[in-house]
Amino acid sequence: MELHCPIANSNKETTATYDIVFKKEKLPVVALVYDFDGTLAPGNMQEFSFIGSVGERVADFWGQTQVMAEEQDSDNVLVYMLYMLQKAKEKGLSIRKESFTEYGKSVHFFQGVMEWFDRIKEYGAENGVIVEHYINSSGMREIIDGTAIASKFKAIFASCYYYDKNGDAIWPAAAINYTNKTQYLYKINKGIFSMSDSVLINESMPEKMKRVPFRNMIYFGDGETDVPCMKMVKQLGGTSVAVFEPGNTKKEGCARNLFNQGRVNFCCEADYRNGSRVDTIIKTLIRKIKADEELIELAQ
Repeated sequence: MELHCPIANSNKETTATYDIVFKKEKLPVVALVYDFDGTLAPGNMQEFSFIGSVGERVADFWGQTQVMAEEQDSDNVLVYMLYMLQKAKEKGLSIRKESFTEYGKSVHFFQGVMEWFDRIKEYGAENGVIVEHYINSSGMREIIDGTAIASKFKAIFASCYYYDKNGDAIWPAAAINYTNKTQYLYKINKGIFSMSDSVLINESMPEKMKRVPFRNMIYFGDGETDVPCMKMVKQLGGTSVAVFEPGNTKKEGCARNLFNQGRVNFCCEADYRNGSRVDTIIKTLIRKIKADEELIELAQ
């Protein structure tokens, strides 16, 4: 099913009409949306190889970005991206897109992650829904693009650099922090996969035409920086899951606090193997979403 939506240019001198096509799938779409650091992989993605390559210790690297952010009351994501460029230049390292992507090859994941995406997608198909996976992260899209799981996602929304004509990173093209993460949930809701779009996202669309209703979203996060997304998805009828690194008592405490405060629906270890608690929760939710969609259709 397609919706043709005329969009008027707000420029007073010129009014243009554009024919925009929104695609509505025949089967219900279930969107699994993941933070990356601490959710799919332990620690931060820069810690696997980049920080060591510039001769820094992990604690010193993040400590310095915090100091820089506080000194000029700056956004932490913008500051860490600036500091990465500064340190790479100091060491004479390449700051091209392919160089950052290379760092992604060293990222390793929690148990079961490598098999998770295809397995859950197949389970969805067996139960009459389309399962799609998305990344919504403050980490670097270029590094994520280099990981072994990059091809598993319908879209990757993450911080990234702007590159000059020589291919060198010169400026942040997008910096995704804990609050502006929520805008990408609305893009998923409408079926918009472009980071740069600022027009379609604000256009009115009938609820029944939205590609992924919020009730069909499942958000995975590991900490307080995910709270706005977790809370929003839960309030709009979807499901939020707080995961934590097995054996990490600090992370577990944070996740359980989110559950006890009513900000998430579930709390569990970041173990994505078949038969794990996460696996059981998501499979149950897929069946529930399918049943709910059938009931909605019957009520029409």
